Amino acid sequence: MIKIANKFLYFIRNETVLFFAVILALISCAIVPPNLGYINYIDWDTLALLFGLMAVMQGFQKAGVFVYLANQLLKTAKTSRKISLILVFLPFVFSTVITNDVSLITFVPFSIIVLRIAGLQRLVVPVTIMQTIAANIGSSLTPMGNPQNLYLYTKFEISFSNLLVLMLPYVIITAIFLLIFVLISKSEQVCQIHVNTQSGNLKTLSCCWLGFIICLLGIFKIIPALAIAAVIAVFLLIADRKILLSVDYSLLATFFAFFIFIGNIKSIEGFRIFLSSVINGHVKALAVITSQIISNVPSALLLSGFTDNWNDLVTGCNIGGLGTLIASMASLISYKIVAKQYPNLKKQYFIKFTISNFALLTLLFTVSFIL
Repeated sequence: MIKIANKFLYFIRNETVLFFAVILALISCAIVPPNLGYINYIDWDTLALLFGLMAVMQGFQKAGVFVYLANQLLKTAKTSRKISLILVFLPFVFSTVITNDVSLITFVPFSIIVLRIAGLQRLVVPVTIMQTIAANIGSSLTPMGNPQNLYLYTKFEISFSNLLVLMLPYVIITAIFLLIFVLISKSEQVCQIHVNTQSGNLKTLSCCWLGFIICLLGIFKIIPALAIAAVIAVFLLIADRKILLSVDYSLLATFFAFFIFIGNIKSIEGFRIFLSSVINGHVKALAVITSQIISNVPSALLLSGFTDNWNDLVTGCNIGGLGTLIASMASLISYKIVAKQYPNLKKQYFIKFTISNFALLTLLFTVSFIL
């Protein structure tokens, strides 16, 4: 019994958002008994595309492609400032394609190794914090950059160009913010940095690129999303089951649970009208505020059920990923990695993370009313 209780507590600590999503879904099921209408609650295209992208990115990560490319760039770095510049902007650029969480899972551990080799451990906290900001805002530029964008892009049938134009000003301002951080930091000469890495074989890389291209065709609605997910699942079942098992199914389950909850709440007319009236005219602010408490992915799922103002919802959920440590679940990845490697830096990391994130959030939120 004690072991079961410990496992349950471990699950809640590690999958808090999923746990509460399931609880909300179950409560809503008690109010609106399960029926065939539940099938229409689920955005199957979003789940299919999210699965496909996660599987493909796991393949790229396993092949060591991103770390290999980063290592090649670092060969030209001869100062601590240039190293910081490369390490910070790697997740900023790559997150537009490989998602914010994959960027941080890949580049934060790599950066810690690089800084340790270069004798620049003093930069671990500031560089990791800026990498996290870079990944969270850089990812906002494209549909495949983060889960909430992919969902909102699919639900509201947003065009790629409209999303790009909407988020580009915030991405540019963040790039300037990051660049200033790097330029004002103390610079010193360092020896050439090299980390032993190698990319996967041609066959593996070809399969990954093919999978990514197929996913893009799904995003642009050229190939049905469900067909893409089925092809990728069957291929991995035969070729590499480890990648299939490494997909973040808890994220998919979180989406599924929230779809059930939102669908049930929307079917209660009085409650739906009340929430719609509360949200109307305050979408952006509410997206930012709720993101600080339950993170931006659940906020996007929740608020999207009661508003058609996708511009403010996309903006609010993306810049709302800044702020608290849980505003974007991807931010917890960086924190956990640093806390594990340098337990004595946890307090310093938390304080500097909070200050820098809220400073940029305030700036971007203010700019959003000017644009």
